Amino acid sequence: MSAPVGPVNEQYPTVNKSGPAPVNIAEYERFAQDNLPRNAFDYYASGSNDMITLRENREAFQRLRVMPRALIDVSIVNTETTILGVKVASPICIAPTAMQKMAHPDGELATSRAAAASNTLMTLSSWSTTALEEVAAAAPSGYRWFQLYVYKDRAVTLDLIRRAEKAGYKALAVTVDTPVLGRREADIKNRFSLPSHLTMGNFTAVGGAHANGTKKSSKAESDAAANGSSLSSYVASLIDKTLTWEDIKWLRKNSTLQIVVKGIMTVEDALKAVEHRVDGIWVSNHGARQLDTTPATIEVLPEIVRAVNNRVEVYLDGGITRGTDVLKAVSLGARAVFIGRPVLWGLSHSGDAGVGHVLQLLNDELVLAMRLSGATSIKEIKPSLVRSALSFQSKL
Repeated sequence: MSAPVGPVNEQYPTVNKSGPAPVNIAEYERFAQDNLPRNAFDYYASGSNDMITLRENREAFQRLRVMPRALIDVSIVNTETTILGVKVASPICIAPTAMQKMAHPDGELATSRAAAASNTLMTLSSWSTTALEEVAAAAPSGYRWFQLYVYKDRAVTLDLIRRAEKAGYKALAVTVDTPVLGRREADIKNRFSLPSHLTMGNFTAVGGAHANGTKKSSKAESDAAANGSSLSSYVASLIDKTLTWEDIKWLRKNSTLQIVVKGIMTVEDALKAVEHRVDGIWVSNHGARQLDTTPATIEVLPEIVRAVNNRVEVYLDGGITRGTDVLKAVSLGARAVFIGRPVLWGLSHSGDAGVGHVLQLLNDELVLAMRLSGATSIKEIKPSLVRSALSFQSKL
């Protein structure tokens, strides 16, 4: 017996295909695949190696079942929550994604405007194609974090921190899972590089390899990247491979911003994070772009939440394409979820309007899922709302 056919996997696409007004994230992705240059789409869409974890991030959500309650007044549903004490309209937030001007000329400026208009949190990538000050100025009232890679040159790292503080960013999301870049075979085949008209916006004053980013600006750099991704060469030459928990202490000492560690996948590291007084733990496998065959983030979330025991907030990214995914993640203990690729697909479609529509679609789906499951607020989304599909099969 064949599985039911839905919009994500239907044999014959709907009449409007990815159309002028996509009705779900999958249709936005189709539009991006049809319209973005291959260099850009493959960079955004691919995972590492065999992309097993990339598939698992999505499929793990599909193995969870929602247990709806009946006869509850759901005429009013409120999705508001707080993140590090700041009220947001929804637990659906924006993850850091690099080089957004490859998706749309307005790039990170459009994403910043859409996030502020939606009253949600945006996290800006260190590898933005727009300077962090310009992103802040595009939506002065917006709530923003700055994703930080720690560079070998600590003066460069400190400069990013000082600028983020001055520009009104509220936290550093410190990426801890990238001492080297994962093997992304699509980028190797495409010999990925940043298009010549774009720059790493946060490093224009630094110059050199930092500003050129992944561009092959010299014959030597072209030769070095001839057999692979220029981004891999960039990370290998500039990002600090010696990063340890002592550097989290260093960041705490050198910044007034709240600190979130991004890239935690085990209980052991979650407990170390608590020990080092971080403000938040971001459960992430880097969009399945680093070490392949790691678990899906939703699979490790419950044990990390139990171990942390409400001492710090816990967030999750990876594989979220439906409002029911958000419901499941919140049910299993995530304070908020972060979406990356869906934002890029919306951005490629229609700039800030597309990003705003992606956020609205997911939030509308979350509201619908809450109504149909009997939850009227985020605090009412309890662990009992979700069960593994295997728990039913074991009873057959």
